[in-house]
Amino acid sequence: MVKTSPKTIDDYMNDETRVSPAERERINFEVDLIGKIVEAREEKGLSQRELAEISGIKQPAIARLESLKATPQIDTLFKVLYPLGYTIEIVPVKDKQADFV
Repeated sequence: MVKTSPKTIDDYMNDETRVSPAERERINFEVDLIGKIVEAREEKGLSQRELAEISGIKQPAIARLESLKATPQIDTLFKVLYPLGYTIEIVPVKDKQADFV
């Protein structure tokens, strides 16, 4: 059986032979998290350079993070989130089957 190429990113993401449920969850979390960081920075009226100055993270690193070109380490997330007024929390998964456990 010849596997056809997915036509859209949704086709690719929903193909469990290509992306596991756990990997899909991780990707969606990362996209949502970075989107929230960008939103919070913009709501505070900060440029990437200004966020870099108050967080201690270099501006190019913030640009890579915001463009999803780099996955941030936990300590980087805390350094960026704190001046924006946010933190990270672990919460239970509701109404989802943990297929990846």
